[in-house]
Amino acid sequence: MKKVKIISEGENYTAIDIGEFDKLMGYSYLHPKLHHIVKGKVFIGETVKSSGTEISFQILPPATDIGFLHKHKNHEEIYIFIKGKGQFQVDGNILDVKQGTIIRVSADGSRTWRNNSDAEMIIMVIQSQEGSLDSHFIADGFRTKGEISWKQ
Repeated sequence: MKKVKIISEGENYTAIDIGEFDKLMGYSYLHPKLHHIVKGKVFIGETVKSSGTEISFQILPPATDIGFLHKHKNHEEIYIFIKGKGQFQVDGNILDVKQGTIIRVSADGSRTWRNNSDAEMIIMVIQSQEGSLDSHFIADGFRTKGEISWKQ
């Protein structure tokens, strides 16, 4: 099984390398409640020491689905379709998805997805505490003092 590589860490950051998206099938995830291995899925939130989001990447081979509907207790999710096409179901509504499609689902939305095409589908999923964002856009960012240095 492939492991996430930590490439650099500091007091305020962790940088990792999960490799090329087309090679995500090298990762496996043991689902803690269903007790089966999900091939082609990797979670990175814990590895990067995130305190507010969980991020996962998944590759779905052609003609496959995740096999179940699910909800969350507290987390909303944003699904970003990076490659391929398929379908996404939320609360009984079926949406066609493709590279560039982005879908936000509240914690209470019942969701699943499938790759009903003949090519791989790659998805990034971002989970965060529903209702925790106190501003949109760049209102939380600010300029810091110091010089930019690209020397190494």
